[in-house]
Amino acid sequence: MTALFLTLVIAFLLAGIFFYNRLVGDRNLARQGFADIDVQLKRRADLVPQLVEAVRGYAAYEKALLTSVTELRASAAGAGRLAERFGHERALGESLKKLVLLQESYPQLKADANFRKLSDELVEVEDHLQYARRFYNGAVQQYATRIETFPDLVVAKLFRFEPMPFFHTDEREAVRVSL
Repeated sequence: MTALFLTLVIAFLLAGIFFYNRLVGDRNLARQGFADIDVQLKRRADLVPQLVEAVRGYAAYEKALLTSVTELRASAAGAGRLAERFGHERALGESLKKLVLLQESYPQLKADANFRKLSDELVEVEDHLQYARRFYNGAVQQYATRIETFPDLVVAKLFRFEPMPFFHTDEREAVRVSL
């Protein structure tokens, strides 16, 4: 009888270790995804002052947008929680798109080689950010599924595994093409 009991205890212990390690692996994968996003967000934040300066010389009338971009960069860098930071980063991304679109209103800005180079770098960073966001959200999805399903749920509750926020972008309208 004690051999059977000992075998069951060992089986449950090994199962607990297996589920715990799997949850830790999933959480670390999501953290790695966030680290990848963080690198791209820092690259984008480094481009902001250069873009603002490039635009400032040509579009002095757009002071509100330039101020907004600068303030959003500072608030995103100073945000504490992930969900709060993701919100600031979404707003910064939208403002940067408006900043780059100023080239349509200011042809001399569009002709500036420095601005074109910075715009191209921003597009590249945004592409990398999109890939990193997809990876992160996939890892968070897997982690969230594990901490919410049995039997991982038991281990997750016991060791207080917390859900992680998704990094959503703002909803976009469908692109209309007129023929």
